[in-house]
Amino acid sequence: MSADERRAGALGLALSLLTVLPVRTGTPSPRAAAGALRWAPLVGAGLGAVAGLLVWGLAALGVPGLVAGLLAVGLLALGTRGMHVDGLADTADGLGCFGPPERALAVMKDGGAGPFAVVTLLVVLGVQAGSLGALTGWQVVAGTAIAVASGRAGFCWVARRGVPPARPGGLGALVAGSQPVWVAPVWWIVLAGTGFAVAGWRGPAGVALAAVLVVVLSAHTARRFGGMSGDVLGAAAELGTAAVLLLLGA
Repeated sequence: MSADERRAGALGLALSLLTVLPVRTGTPSPRAAAGALRWAPLVGAGLGAVAGLLVWGLAALGVPGLVAGLLAVGLLALGTRGMHVDGLADTADGLGCFGPPERALAVMKDGGAGPFAVVTLLVVLGVQAGSLGALTGWQVVAGTAIAVASGRAGFCWVARRGVPPARPGGLGALVAGSQPVWVAPVWWIVLAGTGFAVAGWRGPAGVALAAVLVVVLSAHTARRFGGMSGDVLGAAAELGTAAVLLLLGA
């Protein structure tokens, strides 16, 4: 298989894993999944642009900004099968419980939403919606694309080499330790530069805040859970997106 074919396959797998698009790829190998993770920011940029267009269109129709922002957040959740939002909720519940890593992982696997999950979802998604509603014009499209891409760049840091899977099975175990440590920083640098072109200092400041939050989240969850999981990937995506939108909409 040529390099171009491998890249096309990795992008197709990224679309299949990270969106609701009906892309057929078969059972992913660890190598293919690692390649797909590196395409995640580009897939996120596409999702963000669509959500931004929705906000722009609704604003043109006179829909209040907060309502438009909430609908865009809902569209992003729909476009990703809600798995990143679910990961954020499960990570919050896992971090909020007492006991050894096994206890935290059991809470995360339970599937219910405890008080930590509910409050975290309200705050993080509320920040996203309110910030989206504060953006205007073409900046809402470009800004949302940068924000969602920045959150997905966090995947590559959470799954960096040296971080083991917290438990066997699932996407987390498939991609744990698969990413060179430079991949996420390179994406963040590129997105910071793009953000400066779109929103001045607020763009790179938002991307920097997203990077800091993801680095802290990854370090804390690796200690608390004994490694990384697919839920932490979702939490990184939602926190990173919220951070960039917060600075852009301030």
